Amino acid sequence: MDGSGEDRPDAWDPFGRPLFGGPEARALSRVGVVDIGSNSVRLVVFDGAARSPAYFFNEKLMCGLGAGLGETGRLSPEGRRRALGALKRFALLGQAMGAAPLTVVATAAMRDAEDGPEFRAQIERETGLKPWVIDGTEEARLSAQGVLLGWPGAEGIVCDIGGSSMELAELRGGMVGARATSPLGPLKLRDIQGGKKGLTAYIAQEIEKLAAGLPQAPRRLYLVGGSWRAIARLDMERRGYPLTVLHEYRMTRKSLSATIDWIEANDPDELRARTGTSADRMSLVPLACQVLKKLVAHLKPREIAVSSYGIREGLLYEQMPSELRARDPLTEACRFAEATSARIPGFGKRLYNFVLPLFGAIGPEKKRLVKAACLLHDTAWRAHPDYRHEVCFDTATRANLGGLEHWERVFLGVSLLHRYKNSRAGSRFEPLFNLLEPAQLREAEMLGKAMRFGAMFSSEAPDTLAELRHFPKKKRLELILAAPAEPLFGEVAEARFASLAKAMGVETTVKLRKH
Repeated sequence: MDGSGEDRPDAWDPFGRPLFGGPEARALSRVGVVDIGSNSVRLVVFDGAARSPAYFFNEKLMCGLGAGLGETGRLSPEGRRRALGALKRFALLGQAMGAAPLTVVATAAMRDAEDGPEFRAQIERETGLKPWVIDGTEEARLSAQGVLLGWPGAEGIVCDIGGSSMELAELRGGMVGARATSPLGPLKLRDIQGGKKGLTAYIAQEIEKLAAGLPQAPRRLYLVGGSWRAIARLDMERRGYPLTVLHEYRMTRKSLSATIDWIEANDPDELRARTGTSADRMSLVPLACQVLKKLVAHLKPREIAVSSYGIREGLLYEQMPSELRARDPLTEACRFAEATSARIPGFGKRLYNFVLPLFGAIGPEKKRLVKAACLLHDTAWRAHPDYRHEVCFDTATRANLGGLEHWERVFLGVSLLHRYKNSRAGSRFEPLFNLLEPAQLREAEMLGKAMRFGAMFSSEAPDTLAELRHFPKKKRLELILAAPAEPLFGEVAEARFASLAKAMGVETTVKLRKH
């Protein structure tokens, strides 16, 4: 369990073989993970850049394996039947996709049920899969590592809710600290006696025990799990939030409290229809709301954030060497996209060097956005020319990219939109533009038009053939051309340079390099 990657073919934990052997394997390896939860069974196959893997395949079945566990002490017979059917399918799919052997983990229902060992043996016998049944604190650790995959600098407390349990883990300095587990999953809460009063008292008591060894008023509470995501999606609906990407979605304690009250006051079927939430998931939301309300009141986090990354991503993070963990997931994903989809891989770096002088002494957070935009600037070239700007915007705002806040997604989207289109007036994406401050919107347009000019000015090396110089106080933009580049500055290039200057609100000067 130390993640050393030793070759132990008889091991039942998922670290009997390294998932990423050498540099090529780390970049391109296809890895399949199965999560046998108390409520759902899911197969995820990762592919692409190891530090920010793409979801090659993702399938979930709501089996309810832990339904009735609190009363009977055994797994749901119907849940077992459905889970076994799903696992047989997943085993065959993993082989067909080149992702075998699949890494299989099982959580609270399997570890708590008296027939858990029997079902594990049946799974191995009938599917060939070898489930690794983890305890609650290990589940908390892996979920927290999944958060670190998408948020390298995450600080605060991770809360992972499943069907039969809920875990907390502290994140500090890029490491997982104190961990705790509880029976606060919605499926188990259904079996609590004493009516509403008894349930409220039980939740309060368990949360007090759960949070005893963890810091109060954390910087951020990271929510992992389907029930939390359903509540966050409802928060978006109540607020009329324009970007329905759950990863990195932020909520305040006040907003969350208002949403929980709103959920309680509305018809669940109507809310489910408005958000596309499944009936099985929606049935758990009222109980999850009670838990979250008490948890937030107890911990008093400064901010609440949703993480789409959890235990499955944590299994990947476990195998990464420290040098890979230290890389920026956004940059790695964009590098991979350029290498596999751009017309001229490597041009993004030249373009970055060319446009960077426009931004002055910007910090590393803004530089990484400029770099990401330059790496992605040509990855949609196969789309129809009339729709490239829309494809670019959708890719930036809705793709599964880690390490991006929502405003940063829109910043990238706007810059890539302007890479292919001069104006954004009348765009169907206008509601999302409001997630940016006016100054951020102007910067994104400036970056997009600078990329648009640089990419067409020279298809090889704009950074060596020309140089941009920006003088903000003088409101002047200079283009210094090398002698061989003078013929490249034709009418179209001149028009795009003028468009860039207009977006910046500056006058222009074009000069020839003296040497």
